[in-house]
Amino acid sequence: MTYDARAGDERPLLLLVASSYWVYRRYILESVSARYRLWLLNPSHVTWEDPYIVGHTVVDCLDLDKLTAAAREVAREHEVAGVFCYDEVYIETSAHLSAALGFPVLDPDAVALCRDKAATRAALAKAGYPQPASRAVSSLEEARAFADGIGYPIIVKPRNLGGSLGLSKVERPEDLDTAFALTDGTRMGGIRQFDDYVIVEEFIEGPEISVECVLFKGECTPLIVAHKVLGGSGALAFEEIGHDVDANDPLLFDAGFHAMLTGVHAAAGFTDGVTHIEFKLAPNGTRHVIEINVRLGGGMIPYLGLLTSGVDAPLAAADVAVGRAPAPTFPKERKAASIRFAYPPYDMEVTSATAHTELMRPPIAEVEVGTQPGARVRLPPHGLARTGYVIAIANTLKETRAAIPDAGRYFTFEGTPLEPAP
Repeated sequence: MTYDARAGDERPLLLLVASSYWVYRRYILESVSARYRLWLLNPSHVTWEDPYIVGHTVVDCLDLDKLTAAAREVAREHEVAGVFCYDEVYIETSAHLSAALGFPVLDPDAVALCRDKAATRAALAKAGYPQPASRAVSSLEEARAFADGIGYPIIVKPRNLGGSLGLSKVERPEDLDTAFALTDGTRMGGIRQFDDYVIVEEFIEGPEISVECVLFKGECTPLIVAHKVLGGSGALAFEEIGHDVDANDPLLFDAGFHAMLTGVHAAAGFTDGVTHIEFKLAPNGTRHVIEINVRLGGGMIPYLGLLTSGVDAPLAAADVAVGRAPAPTFPKERKAASIRFAYPPYDMEVTSATAHTELMRPPIAEVEVGTQPGARVRLPPHGLARTGYVIAIANTLKETRAAIPDAGRYFTFEGTPLEPAP
């Protein structure tokens, strides 16, 4: 354990649980540390986080007993204002830690319901909200029977993982065996397991969006709408290769959609915190709920919100964590931004990664490498191999989308091939 020796710092102290994906999440710590002191509880020692924290404890963040003991040790010497977590892997243990320390934010039951895709489906079905037909199954035979009943194509995915890990779109019955084996074999140590672990779900045609929401005492405020961009072919066919954010998106000002967001969260019992909630927009205009993720969105979506409107979702999340009503500002000047991710040509242990910033031209605003030498990266669906990103900012999405049709041209990745994934 280390701590900050500076006196007179009156910022409230937040316990930050874990700090993964530094290139893609650094902006969160930059935002939150401006208003709050951060004490990092992390499985590994401090590296990139050092400028943003005042202390840290190395602890297994998936072991609730050890995590709670470490937090109580910090609380004996410092007044702790709340628990903050942005990593889906640790959000359930963070919720239990928050409850153990007496904070009302991150209700463990509501977090568990949202993390469990089958439980989410049941709660939303009871409340009458549109969503895909879905079932959790424990065998290939059950999967095949349900898929035959709803018809192909279907989606096969793990019950409580994120980042599209283990997810496949299955077009034909003969492809189900491989997809089921992939999903059933994509598991993560320390994460709650289920006998019926594989979700088989109806595929809904239409674009997919996500909404960053902040909730305080049941009041839901939508902050950012992002449109998902898929790869289209090969290993990246169902991978989110980017996002488009328009701060003038009509859904942000749609009273009916706002009411739906409020109702969906109420059905899930989630009243305080942030969510990254996903919808499919069907051709007939129906908005189907896909998932409710009780964390800040990945893919740098909150960062695009900052760039396009100044709306600070990480800071709003931190405010709720300490029991403070968030007060996001919505300025008159609003822009659009697109991000596209780069990927290695094959599964590799990276030996070098180069960003070709000399190719940047407006409206390209950022080109950043997202990996380091020595990193072992696998292409989807076996891994999340985002090894760099490019961001464009302009007045319209038409301009930003046209600026980066392919992020790969801005990077060169070299490495040693990995053995095929099991």
